[in-house]
Amino acid sequence: MDIEKVNSMDFGEFVDVFGNVIERCPLIAAAVWSQRPFSDLEDLEKHLFAFIDALPQSGQEGILRCHPDLAGRELQRGTLSAESQREQRGAGLTSLDADERLRLAELNAQYRARFGFPFVLAARLSDRAAVQRELAARLHCPPAQELRTALGEVKKIGHLRLADLLGADQARA
Repeated sequence: MDIEKVNSMDFGEFVDVFGNVIERCPLIAAAVWSQRPFSDLEDLEKHLFAFIDALPQSGQEGILRCHPDLAGRELQRGTLSAESQREQRGAGLTSLDADERLRLAELNAQYRARFGFPFVLAARLSDRAAVQRELAARLHCPPAQELRTALGEVKKIGHLRLADLLGADQARA
């Protein structure tokens, strides 16, 4: 899809297409639709990410809470978004053994208890062993730093999803 097609979309179509670039946050796509025309993928991305950056901390944490736990209940129940399903499968999280699944569930619970939102990682840029290492390491981060790190991961995920939709080069992910 080219940027001209993006710029010609009506509100509903735009939200339908871009509503899950930021996991389960169609409001973000709705908010940036009025800022068309976008000059290119980077410009669209800039508007999406500026919206996130402008939110108060509670709104940013809300965006993080829209993300599923990695290898969590939603994966087991089959209720992940199509994008999250593909990303978690690509990182090997759909083929964990029972011990790995239990360890990841424990780490996810500790993380959520500490920070108040789920652990967010661009799974497509990782593998199952790295996911667990990163989660264990980030458990020890100060809350303000972890909020920034998690939002950075949201932006990596958003970048990759936009690149998928627009067929762009993902090299700068």
